[in-house]
Amino acid sequence: MPTTWLMMENGSGGPAASFHPARLESVGRYLPETRLSTDEVMASTRHRTRVDLERLTGIRERRVTGEDEDSLSLAVAAATDCLNRSRHSAGDIQALASCSITKSRDRLTQWLEPSQSSAVAQAIGARDAVTFDVSNACAGMLTGVFVMADRVHRGEIDCGMVVSGEYISHLGVNAARHVKTILSKELASLTLGDAGAAVIIERAPLGAPGIEVAGFTTVSGHSRLCLAYPARHHPGARMFTDARAIQRAAIADTPFLLREALHTVGLQVGDVDHLIPHQTSVRAIRKGAGAFQEALGDQTRNAPVITVDRYGNTASTTHFVALAEELKAGRIVEGDRVALLALASGLEIGLVLLTIGPELVNSHVNDA
Repeated sequence: MPTTWLMMENGSGGPAASFHPARLESVGRYLPETRLSTDEVMASTRHRTRVDLERLTGIRERRVTGEDEDSLSLAVAAATDCLNRSRHSAGDIQALASCSITKSRDRLTQWLEPSQSSAVAQAIGARDAVTFDVSNACAGMLTGVFVMADRVHRGEIDCGMVVSGEYISHLGVNAARHVKTILSKELASLTLGDAGAAVIIERAPLGAPGIEVAGFTTVSGHSRLCLAYPARHHPGARMFTDARAIQRAAIADTPFLLREALHTVGLQVGDVDHLIPHQTSVRAIRKGAGAFQEALGDQTRNAPVITVDRYGNTASTTHFVALAEELKAGRIVEGDRVALLALASGLEIGLVLLTIGPELVNSHVNDA
């Protein structure tokens, strides 16, 4: 299958004198306090579905916004947490990218202008930052990392922030009115949860651990497997997903594309210590990991990171919600190589590969 990777390597941007390595300096997240169990979700459905969603997906619960929360407040809370863990102040941030799918303020009002990024920057005090929004479905934050790291590489900035706030649980509220069977294309909407995440990307000394490679490719033939649009008769939106078809496409395409991307920088799958995939469901992640091992050889050092069982699918924030979780627990340590693997509607497949430095570990040193 012919594909084109949009690649960025940490060291291939031109002459050494003009190239500046990039690294993740801190990561923050925000999870709403309200917990919603899968049993409660299924009890809210209008029709008697007989679907055991927890057994099907492995998701026990997810977090959902309170009455005074929305995409913007989730993003601001995550950005604040990120700054609290950082040696940088808000005034050091020279560029800020907001990468959420949802852009709600005042609950479900979707704002395109002024941009979400400018609102976050203003809220956290990053008043001198250049702001812009990036949208790439559930690959949004990883795409933002790609763009921000490239600006560091080029010497345009020394410090930038990538942030997202996803208030998407309203998709589940609307889906609960329509799901009837396990074959419903709105069933995947019942797996969603709300969250915010943020990372600071900074210029790193030459030779220091950091972002090694970032790459993305689109298999556009699968672009209609997940579509969303505003609900006609209720607040919020509806999403229609052919989850089985997406999983088949991912299992067929991702292992070979991943190997191709790693080969570009002279690495093998066995060089990766931790794989953080997009958090869709426990069963999907484990099945995908098995397919990877079969296609690429049993070279993986650790099982894939799974947080979806506790937080649900939080769209563009999932990778950094999970990374923060692993850093907090001490399961990812200095020197580990981590692959953040995106699988997003489109079908967008992406990879951000980084080696963990002491600054990222230290940002969670007090999380006991």
